[in-house]
Amino acid sequence: MRTVFFIMVIIPLISIAQNNDKEMMSKKGMDENKHIPKGLQIGESAPNIESYSVAGKLISSSNILEEKQIVLIFYRGKWCPICNRYLSNLNDSLQYITAENAEIIVVGPESFESAKKMSQKSNADYVLIPDTSLKILEDYDVLFSVTKKYQGKIKTFLMTDIAQNNGQEEAVLPVPATYIIGKDGVVKWRHFDYDYSVRATAKEIIDNLK
Repeated sequence: MRTVFFIMVIIPLISIAQNNDKEMMSKKGMDENKHIPKGLQIGESAPNIESYSVAGKLISSSNILEEKQIVLIFYRGKWCPICNRYLSNLNDSLQYITAENAEIIVVGPESFESAKKMSQKSNADYVLIPDTSLKILEDYDVLFSVTKKYQGKIKTFLMTDIAQNNGQEEAVLPVPATYIIGKDGVVKWRHFDYDYSVRATAKEIIDNLK
């Protein structure tokens, strides 16, 4: 009897939670009719990153991991005020993160031109990679298609065409996730939230690097 009662109570609660998640995803611009990213899980091997930074340097995650851990952060674009504020604040905490023998790599879907402007806005001292092929975003399962409604919102309020800013035909964005990759190449911690206003704090990152 208790089991039946438990099932009768818990199933509606799960259904409500799932509906709330879908409503929130849609509100944040995610097209639910296409791929819904889940992100890499803790304990999974992190795909190798080999791409050029805005500084023109070839970045290889496998080379970095020979000596350091990696803090991998995804951002949406130079047009995103939350991203600008977050990365600027993160830059202020950079010395405390690197003191834990870690390298910060920030990746976005933008073109090189747009990413350079982002770098200037946040006064970046970290490695910034424009993932123009979207390979890194796909490898780390953070990429999603943007709804027409949300594209219109960004055009109206932030005067930005997402696809054009990215140099792509389709408007896509990443979940602004954070992964900590250990020297063994395995994801040891992650922050993954569909709500782009919720980001990993510098304290969380530092605590999980130890």
